[in-house]
Amino acid sequence: MAESMEVEQASQSRGGGKVTPWVEKYRPHSLADVAAHRDIIDTIDRLTSENRLPHLLLYGPPGTGKTSTILAVSRKLYGNQFHNMILELNASDDRGIDVVRQQIQDFASTQSFSFGSKSHVKLVLLDEADAMTKDAQFALRRVIEKYTKSTRFALICNHVHKIIPALQSRCTRFRFAPLDALHVTDRLKHVIAAEGLDVSESGLAALVRFSTGDMRKALNILQSTHMASQRITEDAVYLCTGNPLPKDIEQISYWLLNESVNISFSRILEIKTGKGLALVDIIREVTMFAFRIKMPANVRVQLINDLADIEYRLSFGCNDKLQLGSLIASFTTARSALVAAAK
Repeated sequence: MAESMEVEQASQSRGGGKVTPWVEKYRPHSLADVAAHRDIIDTIDRLTSENRLPHLLLYGPPGTGKTSTILAVSRKLYGNQFHNMILELNASDDRGIDVVRQQIQDFASTQSFSFGSKSHVKLVLLDEADAMTKDAQFALRRVIEKYTKSTRFALICNHVHKIIPALQSRCTRFRFAPLDALHVTDRLKHVIAAEGLDVSESGLAALVRFSTGDMRKALNILQSTHMASQRITEDAVYLCTGNPLPKDIEQISYWLLNESVNISFSRILEIKTGKGLALVDIIREVTMFAFRIKMPANVRVQLINDLADIEYRLSFGCNDKLQLGSLIASFTTARSALVAAAK
């Protein structure tokens, strides 16, 4: 019994606390903890302090701090009572026109209690607002206007063009851009130090590269890699995410540029099958490699265009072997053009 408890504790410490994902464990609790977008954070912080918070529309890619910012604002406004003072609806909830007319309107119309010296307005948080139906958005217009004195609305979305203009004009808009690599690195270093992880410099660089400005994605990859490997290196991150290793891409590119069609096809198929690589990932990495190869502009343009067509066809579920043949054919054509240009 004692042994099983020790094993469970060891596995929990190795997994960084299995009960709580690191995305939630290290979610910012105050506006000062938000990793980036200091200009936006400072503006919202000042408006909150002066009790002049407007209706908000926060939009941008996933994992850039939109929801964390609103939750931090809620904690600053309401303290421990924030669960009673906000109505949070996510994309998983039913948010059709009936919800707007009943649940949201009922919450907005009831009188709020004042905690402390300041009288606080209530907050309706609509996460993933771009998933709301058009009818619900039109119904929400009137609710926002009618209950402005007692309630503030915060809309969060990834695609602002899916929010009707009438709602956009009623809110103060803030765009949360993908996080800068420096901010992602700093936050990852904080988590690494807190968890006592062994991470190499190349491993940290790979984490930042794969995050593409998404802090949530970076933390999920970090935690997954830690569960699979005691030491987090570049190779461990690539293996955990299923992306082709840089040395594999260099080898594939060498075959494409130097070997015959038959040899290239058999060797790339072998490495793809042996390492479980997806052809679409190979295409994307080879495309980046093609930008670094010295070649005439017209040849590069044609090659990149061909690779884009192959990636497009793969997105529709076309046969992998046929598209691999198309990849080799594109490079063979590019090689012929390079030889002709050299003469």
